[in-house]
Amino acid sequence: MVRTVIKASLSVLLCGAAFAAQAFNVFACEPEWAALTKALMPQVVVFTATHHLQDPHHIEARPALIAQLRRANLAVCTGASLEAGWLPMLQQRAGNPAVQEGRPGLFYAADHVDLIDPYKGSVTPFSGDVHVEGNPHLHADPHRLLKVAQALRQRLTELKPDQASAIDARHRQFDASLRAKLAEWERRAQAIRGKEVVGQHASLGYLWSWLGLRQVADLEPKPGMPPTPVHLEKTLLKLKAQPAMAIVVASHQDPRAGKWLSAQLGSAVPLLILPATVTQEGEAAFFQWYEQLVSALVQSAR
Repeated sequence: MVRTVIKASLSVLLCGAAFAAQAFNVFACEPEWAALTKALMPQVVVFTATHHLQDPHHIEARPALIAQLRRANLAVCTGASLEAGWLPMLQQRAGNPAVQEGRPGLFYAADHVDLIDPYKGSVTPFSGDVHVEGNPHLHADPHRLLKVAQALRQRLTELKPDQASAIDARHRQFDASLRAKLAEWERRAQAIRGKEVVGQHASLGYLWSWLGLRQVADLEPKPGMPPTPVHLEKTLLKLKAQPAMAIVVASHQDPRAGKWLSAQLGSAVPLLILPATVTQEGEAAFFQWYEQLVSALVQSAR
């Protein structure tokens, strides 16, 4: 009986090792790319380096992240220098040739869409979180997300040709479902088109562009710099002369400046604290997130 138990245990361990060897591991730099990968390939093993309560510009290259990147077959990141402060260090320390620059195992979403608002000034250590390539937070525009999904579908089928038909089918389903919802969201957003908002950073810049909103003030004096009393006073004077529909702060940002400004302006300019990325996994993550954003903005206008 002892020998039987030992053989059974060894069999389980060997099967587990074989499964681990065959597993396709994906390292997602941000939650949106983990969700998109899962939408296209549900059975894939995905590790997400960040979550919606973190600023993706500033992530510590922890040993756990290095270990995950070391075993990854594919890394899916934003690019456009969003991860410039931490991804290169992870790549160097992980020593995984599959996910180095220029290899098929490294996918940058920003390479597959046009970016808005490229920084045209001289970049210095005092410039803040600026991007000469353009605003990297492209996932807030579902039209651009559809283009990234198409490109990621192609990359996944190249790396996993045995799963190509299943990946293609999942992509067609995701594409059709999101396009159907787009028409509804854009119809509802007609009520706020042309309205003005106050934001913090450019985290939701693509959302404003998609829905036809204008960000007329930023709580940050420079990109990535915390709000200062002097800057907030100037912003307050500007908004008293030209009130905005709402003040929008992302969930990972300190809300105190937004709360103060909203209190000074009264209930006519509400403060909205919204996630700057998805908070769930898989295909449903984007539908839930876009619905939350559109609903909150339309409600604030009422």
